[in-house]
Amino acid sequence: MYTITGPTGHVGSVVVEELLKRGAPVRAVVREKSRGERTARLGAETATADLGDREAFAEALRGSSGAFVLLPTVPTGGDAEHRALADSIAGAVSDSGVPHVVMLSSIGAELAEGTGPIRWLCHLENLLRGTGTVLSAIRSWHFQEKVETLLPAVLGAGVYPVFGDTADVPTPMIATADIGRAAAGALLEPPTHSEVVDLEGPRYTEREVAQLLEAMLGRRLEIVTIPRPGWVDALVEAGLPRVFAQELTGLYDAEQQGILRFRGDRRHSCTTGLEETLRRVLAEAGGANPAA
Repeated sequence: MYTITGPTGHVGSVVVEELLKRGAPVRAVVREKSRGERTARLGAETATADLGDREAFAEALRGSSGAFVLLPTVPTGGDAEHRALADSIAGAVSDSGVPHVVMLSSIGAELAEGTGPIRWLCHLENLLRGTGTVLSAIRSWHFQEKVETLLPAVLGAGVYPVFGDTADVPTPMIATADIGRAAAGALLEPPTHSEVVDLEGPRYTEREVAQLLEAMLGRRLEIVTIPRPGWVDALVEAGLPRVFAQELTGLYDAEQQGILRFRGDRRHSCTTGLEETLRRVLAEAGGANPAA
């Protein structure tokens, strides 16, 4: 049995589907029973537990050969809330005795400070290593689906915002489907010792992302680089709570400084191209140009 958190999200849903496709039994952990209906129809068992409830989550993990865990974002929460959630997750892993955990982490998670919200993943990684489980920490770069957060500006105002001094720095961008498949593979073939797996993927500049969107939408986009002093206000205007907007500026700073690097034990190659992901995202948003 493999226990999966976030089964309705971009990554967790793929982990569930891949495991079921390969004939592996799956237990999907959801906060509300109704959210588990889709995974149940696919053939997964469901368990209802909040990751902040150590006892309930430990019960959901018991009897598992492996588990996939992630640290949910609490949009209105700060450092204390996210660390407490990480403490609960790690405590449940320890209490349950699950022998192998695959964790969705991030490039830069070896750094305890100076990375914005990534520092909470560093905290969770370290806690999980202390539980006695074998940990596979899957560290990803940018999700290709991050463009979803920019669609209101893209589709509404014809603007593609860039949080940095330039739109011309190539960065690995990885499809969440590839991340889910990598996590499922790690569950089915666990390592003998804890390891960090860096995900490598195709590299794109923000200008290239905007150009692909232009071609698919059939309209020009204005690329706007936002100066550092305007980051928080721009994110708040986009709908993020101020506390989380302030955290994200720490992540953008880390990227600008070039401190986010491959530092894992091995690399796993992800191959899905950005064009495929953008077409799907736009189709789901109802913004795709059928002629593109």
